Amino acid sequence: MPSWKLTYGAQEAVVELTEAGELRFEARHAGQPVIAPSPLGLRTAHADLATGLAFETITERAVDETYRTMIGKRRDHHHRATEWSLSFTKGDDRLELQVQVSAQGIGYRYRVPWTGPVTVCEELSGYRIAPEARAVLLPYDNGRCDYEEIQHQTTVAAADRIRYGYPALFGLDGLWVMITESGLDGGYAGSRLSYDGERFAVDLPGPYVTSASPLTTPWRTMIIGGLDAIVASDLVTSLAPASRIADPSWVVPGVAAWSWWSDGPSCRDPEAQRAWIDFAVSVGWPYVLLDSGWHRDWAPEVIAYARERGIGVFLWSHWQHLDTELEHREKLELWKDWGAVGVKIDFTESDGQERIRWFDEILAATARTGLMVVFHGGTIPRGTERTWPQFLSAEAVKGAEWIKPKPGKEPLYPPTHYLALAFTRNVQGPMDFTPCTFSAVRTISTGFELALSVIFESGLQHFADSMDVYRSMPEAMRLLSRVPVVWDETRLLSGDPADHVVLARRHGDDWYVGAGSSGPARTLSVPLDFLDHGVWAAEAYLDADGDRIVVQTSEVEAGATLELPVATNGGCTVRITR
Repeated sequence: MPSWKLTYGAQEAVVELTEAGELRFEARHAGQPVIAPSPLGLRTAHADLATGLAFETITERAVDETYRTMIGKRRDHHHRATEWSLSFTKGDDRLELQVQVSAQGIGYRYRVPWTGPVTVCEELSGYRIAPEARAVLLPYDNGRCDYEEIQHQTTVAAADRIRYGYPALFGLDGLWVMITESGLDGGYAGSRLSYDGERFAVDLPGPYVTSASPLTTPWRTMIIGGLDAIVASDLVTSLAPASRIADPSWVVPGVAAWSWWSDGPSCRDPEAQRAWIDFAVSVGWPYVLLDSGWHRDWAPEVIAYARERGIGVFLWSHWQHLDTELEHREKLELWKDWGAVGVKIDFTESDGQERIRWFDEILAATARTGLMVVFHGGTIPRGTERTWPQFLSAEAVKGAEWIKPKPGKEPLYPPTHYLALAFTRNVQGPMDFTPCTFSAVRTISTGFELALSVIFESGLQHFADSMDVYRSMPEAMRLLSRVPVVWDETRLLSGDPADHVVLARRHGDDWYVGAGSSGPARTLSVPLDFLDHGVWAAEAYLDADGDRIVVQTSEVEAGATLELPVATNGGCTVRITR
């Protein structure tokens, strides 16, 4: 049987064509199996391209590109890879398989040329993982496009036979693979994984997807390596299309004050919103969000009030209020004329092809209008921040809105919920969790909650607690008034999805370390090998008695190790400057 070994450094993809003309895919890292032989292929309305295939040609090209994003784990990216295009025929029909292998992992996608529109009825792609491998899996509600669930930490063998949303993380003997997709547009639908006990199969919403010829699927993406490589990876953006905005200098990420979480009725009160604008000025946050409840009778005046004070305003909208080209033109341009700087679009709730086409249209419209955008109540980003730099974040997470304070309410999230997100969802792309809600019903310490400002990355970071709570915590506000949302480098110093995370992020010359843990009080070791030579000032925000924060300062040098005490389910943050 013909087979092709496609390698880049330690990564190896193997494509095999069986005697029946069926394609198989396998992935290895340094000789260690990662994905066992798994099926490939498409069934289309005009041909079954999953069997009876004959090999025709293979071509190879080097990929070496640099690009810049406005947000993410870093802003400057350099992607090197080798890409192979394998062409197979079945009579007059053709299936092309593109495989890209880099130091970070492997991606593959299909391309189907034909004489007319191409309709895919079934995609056979799947992943066979060793049954003993650890698995971090997100249960997916097919009816709601629901990424707002708590992940299951289990093994492949013990995993429920249900659908799971991306990304899915698997680990065995210190080697991990994160499975997801990248480069999705309206030519296809967003997929998920369906587990039958044997393999995790790519599962499409709806009975079919249709595209003009040639149809090109998203990249089936595998980030492979240690957990440090997974967390730092930019493979999802590297496989996505290049930026469609020539000059994105008008896109300015930042922190936003958000009144809805602590005081829902305030969204209907212009005076309350003016108070929030004044608060944002006082703490140095550049934005406020007017969430559901604002009214056109008073929103322009509030936006003008904010602009006079140097504050930008984001406006909330239901997606159905922006679902036509006419609404794009009329509403977006009107809001821009009022002075709004961005929009938060909510309840998008579908991975289907029609909704993905809507995403294409609204992203193009907000880019054309000069409005930044955040999405809630819907799907994950799949490299969107590269293609559309005005896209700052997406929810697609069970975030702080589920743990608003309420008498008698029991804590909902185990500490491992926060940990798992650092190794999965936030690796996928920006995540609008809305952290630092100190009054929330929570299981983690105040120190851990504060550290989420560094652990969780989002181009628009909504700090969601009340003004009174923040004013009562000057130690926490000492950090929250200056913590960046844009990073130049990200490093996992240590961690495990079930135990702890110690994450370092660099902004310019300054470093921020965020740490969180699950379990008894302990001391976390933070090696400072990432620092340049010389003496640095370290400002540590630690758990204190009474579930509060204490700030300790010291001088440190490269190569030293900080020993940081954390409470039960605790955490800490360290700001390190010259």
